[in-house]
Amino acid sequence: MNDLCDDLAAEYGELAERCHALSVNDWTRATPFYRWTPRDEIAHLCYFEQCAAQALANPPAFRIDESALKKRLSTGEEISAIARAQYAHLDDSSLLTLWQRRCESVIASLRQRNSKDRIPWFGPDMSARSFATARLMETWAHGQDIWDALSERRPASDRIRHIAHLGVTTLAWSFSNRGMKPPAETPFVRLDAPSGAIWTWGDSATGSWVRGPAEDFCLVVTQRRHAADTALEIHGEPATTWLAIAQCFAGPPAQGPEPGRRNVNHVSRSHLER
Repeated sequence: MNDLCDDLAAEYGELAERCHALSVNDWTRATPFYRWTPRDEIAHLCYFEQCAAQALANPPAFRIDESALKKRLSTGEEISAIARAQYAHLDDSSLLTLWQRRCESVIASLRQRNSKDRIPWFGPDMSARSFATARLMETWAHGQDIWDALSERRPASDRIRHIAHLGVTTLAWSFSNRGMKPPAETPFVRLDAPSGAIWTWGDSATGSWVRGPAEDFCLVVTQRRHAADTALEIHGEPATTWLAIAQCFAGPPAQGPEPGRRNVNHVSRSHLER
C-alpha cells in the first residue's frame, strides 16, 4: 500500500504542478473531454476526493451522500454542473489548494489501511488497493484532458501500470455493465511500458490479443482515445469488442470518443513516429 500511495502522491503532485503554472486564460480553455475546462476538471476531482475522504473516514455518511447524489443525477443534473456550483465561490488558486489538501487527506488515510480492507464507493465496496488505484486512474485521466487542452504532451511514467492493470481486470465489468456476456476467451495483453519494460496479462497462446504502448492502452480504457487513434494492435473478436466498450471506471455505461474526436494529434509518441 505504501508503494501504491507513493505513486498516487506522485500523480497528484504532477497534475498540481502543471495546474499551478496555468494562466488565467488556461483555466477556461475547453478540453476535448465534453469541452470541460481545466477548472471543471479540478472541481470534479476535488468533489470526488472529498467523497473518497468521507468513504475512508465515515462509511455510513458516505452511503447517505452517495444516495443523495444518485437522486440528483437521476433527475438529469450533470456531475460537472454539480461540482462547478459547489466551488463557484472559490477562485482558481483556492480551488487547486483545496483539491491538494483533500488529496493529502486521502493518501494519509490510505497509508493506514491494509490492502484488502473494504471501502465503500459508488457501487460495490472496493479493496483499499483497488480504491487507491481508482483514485490514481481518475487523476491521470482528467489530467490528460488538461494536457490535451494545452496541446502539450504529458511525460509518461511507469505509474500507469496501475491503470493498465485496472483496465485488464475490469474487462468483465465493461461487458456486464452493458448487459453483455463477457467473452469466454480472455484476450492476451502485452504492453510496452514507458521505461521500456514489457507488461503482460493472460495466456500468450490465446487467439485474441492486444499489443502496443501501455500509454495508448490506458488512454483507451479511460475513454480518452478511440483505439483507432492509437498504435495498439488488436486481434480477434473478443479483443476488438472489448476495446470498443472498455470502461475501467465506475458508473453507468459511458460512450467513448469516436475516432479522431479526442485530440489525436497528441497520441503516443510511438504512434506519431510511425
